[in-house]
Amino acid sequence: MSDPAEQESSLRSDAIKDRAADWLWRQQSSDWCLADQAALDEWLAESRYHLVAYWRLKAVWERTERLAALRPLRTRLETSPNRRFPKLQFLAAGCAVAFVAIAATYKWSAHDDRYATAVGQRATVRLADGSQIELNTNSAISVSMGIRSRSVVLSKGEAFFRIHHDAARPFAVLAAGHRIVDLGTEFSVRRTGNQLEVALVEGRARLEAVGSDVQHHATDLTPGEVAVATAESLSVSKVPTRSIRNALAWRIGKLVFNHVTLAEAAAEFNRYNGTKLVVKPNVADLKVSGTFDAGSIGPFANMAKLAFGLRIEQRNHSIVVSRENDRPDESND
Repeated sequence: MSDPAEQESSLRSDAIKDRAADWLWRQQSSDWCLADQAALDEWLAESRYHLVAYWRLKAVWERTERLAALRPLRTRLETSPNRRFPKLQFLAAGCAVAFVAIAATYKWSAHDDRYATAVGQRATVRLADGSQIELNTNSAISVSMGIRSRSVVLSKGEAFFRIHHDAARPFAVLAAGHRIVDLGTEFSVRRTGNQLEVALVEGRARLEAVGSDVQHHATDLTPGEVAVATAESLSVSKVPTRSIRNALAWRIGKLVFNHVTLAEAAAEFNRYNGTKLVVKPNVADLKVSGTFDAGSIGPFANMAKLAFGLRIEQRNHSIVVSRENDRPDESND
């Protein structure tokens, strides 16, 4: 008797394969539209298993068509001209060439990987196509290198992309119900909950909504533009080159503040450190500037103490910043 967990896993795998086959079948229809493509992109972004199942079947399908194109003309004339044969026939035809296609399929699926960083860590991912992805603190991505496309799902955090452009294999980043399509580009993507911030450094990129629960919006970005997208809105602003460079200082382990509030600075430091800065409301609006090591949460707190005459209290896993004449809070964080 088979293990129930194994049975459930097998049923789930079969369901994914059936759904992938259904998407491929629907793509052959003449009424396939942008809304259908957006729905497919959303389904692919949900799981790496969706991507693998879809691209494996697509590879088999394309191999089938190439083999058909190589048959003698007389044989082709004797076959039906209708490409949209039933799904079961499609799957059967795929099985006939599965052995031929399986090596190529595994070759690219081997590049379907996950990468993640812990709090305070950074990492660089170098892809086989020459592209490079730099991960910031507490970030996670899934990379899929397909035969005809390349995609990255940013599930949390922030990443900087330096993409090797290949018109035959478009590169897309999926995050928070949106897709960023590379057009020969260097750009950063930061995901905070369901908000997405995209800063374009070089080249061109297109940002568009693809999630079913996201209001449709799209824009083409040029260097120096920063887009902020949510499920309901999209805004684009042109910012100075220095501002973008400062925002990307995390790539060398730095945080650059230019007249930001103490609360905003603390929120940035907290992304990189296990010990957290807790800023009391009555000092939260004080403005600070400067360049700091991302891990220097203690020295930053001491700087605030000296600059503004504040009280610094060390707790279990936090540093509380308040006014000198405030009564100490006896509670523990």
